[in-house]
Amino acid sequence: MVRPSLDNSANYINREASWLAFNRRVLEEAEDAGNPVLERVKFLAITASNLDEFFEVRVAGLVQQIEDGYTEAGPDGLTLLEEREVVSRESHELVDDQYHCWNEQLRPLLTENGIRVLGLHELDTRAREFVDQYCERELDLLLTPVTVDPAHPFPRVINKALCVAFLLRRRRRASMTYTGVVTVPRALPRLVRLPSEGTVDFIFLADLVAHHASRMYHGYDIVSAAAFRVTRNSNLYLAEEESRNLLESVRTELHNRRKGDAVRLEIEADADPEIIERLRTNFELEPWQVFSVNGPVNLSRLFNIYEQTEHAELKFKPFNSRELRLTGKSQDLFEELRRHDVLLHHPFDSYDAVVY
Repeated sequence: MVRPSLDNSANYINREASWLAFNRRVLEEAEDAGNPVLERVKFLAITASNLDEFFEVRVAGLVQQIEDGYTEAGPDGLTLLEEREVVSRESHELVDDQYHCWNEQLRPLLTENGIRVLGLHELDTRAREFVDQYCERELDLLLTPVTVDPAHPFPRVINKALCVAFLLRRRRRASMTYTGVVTVPRALPRLVRLPSEGTVDFIFLADLVAHHASRMYHGYDIVSAAAFRVTRNSNLYLAEEESRNLLESVRTELHNRRKGDAVRLEIEADADPEIIERLRTNFELEPWQVFSVNGPVNLSRLFNIYEQTEHAELKFKPFNSRELRLTGKSQDLFEELRRHDVLLHHPFDSYDAVVY
């Protein structure tokens, strides 16, 4: 029997490609018609959340190594630039498939089951009145519009904050266009539940922000608007030997994670090309790092649909783990363990037996 060579790159799988293949298997659960529809929505949200972490840590580390000039190939034979090409191709294909799953499979199925995610043009009179009141009562107070000009630099966009970008034209100077940015407040749910009878209706908060922009930008015409989100490098960089206070260093780095270098821009597919280019230039991103998405930016917020919808028939049946039963001679678990070993198989056996 010939032993495989450890130096043969064909015997190794690229780490990042392997991770993306794992996340695709999660996406397959969202595409599986055998799963209840709300569970499929949950799986789709999980893939989006996983991809966020992948870019925050793994892709950010890869980009950092390339910028630092590392050129050595890994065990799989790929250089960092080749690895970046693999990550770019596979991640873009994955995102396209995520939105195909949402638009072509899950959203129509939700509608069939009385759960609707509506656009502003689909609202009836009652829902429109609710939206106007909600914006006046809850939303408008938290919005801070910024117009980028020589006196006002581009605002600091923190990691994974959902924002809306506007292309503005001053009414008195119609020849010039400006960039406007509004951050969607994290204090409010990304999906707003609408009043309805016989259905469960939602609308995306970003749509409400874009709708009310005309109230915020007095003296401007809104040429175009698009929701976007920036993912930043969230790796921790600690020099432990040089740190006088490790806890304080960790605390500082955790705070800085919100403001690390940008590694990905997600933006609505119908965004004006000028908005996309201005954002890409501002965040110093290469074209492969821009993801134009055919649907809501940040699919991980679809968790809200699962959590706010009561349809038990559209979810997995609740699982009740088995409780540990002590023998009659034992007063507690420790006395039971003195008599014999106990094997617990989690999560099928309850954790309660070992939680005190």
